[in-house]
Amino acid sequence: MFATATRSTPHHGAHAYARVGVETGISAAGPHHLVQMLFDGFLDALARARGAMRERQVEAKCRHIGRAIRIINEGLRAGLNREQGGVLAADLDELYAYVSRRLTDGHAGNDDAALDECRRLVEPLRDAWAAIAPDAAA
Repeated sequence: MFATATRSTPHHGAHAYARVGVETGISAAGPHHLVQMLFDGFLDALARARGAMRERQVEAKCRHIGRAIRIINEGLRAGLNREQGGVLAADLDELYAYVSRRLTDGHAGNDDAALDECRRLVEPLRDAWAAIAPDAAA
């Protein structure tokens, strides 16, 4: 489902994550943890954007929604392995494209409901991803 070292360099995920502005110990994280960090970073950016929207902090809202969109497009979506991921990867690609559009709609219209919809769509993915963590199997 997600990109493997055969498709890109081993640090592709770390570099994509660094580009979206998350500052943490990326170099030591494994692929599963990197995806978890993307989900968490997305939800954090979304919460901050919603708060900024409520407080009428336009610059902060723009910055946080931009970060959320980059995490979706440059992190989660870019990391999908469409060749090996089959229908699941295709479905996730469509979902991420939809979330990206809804983030843009929410930004343009100051529509908190659109941003909340994005949270409701991505949060279960984050929770499911956390549940299949390599550590959880032990």
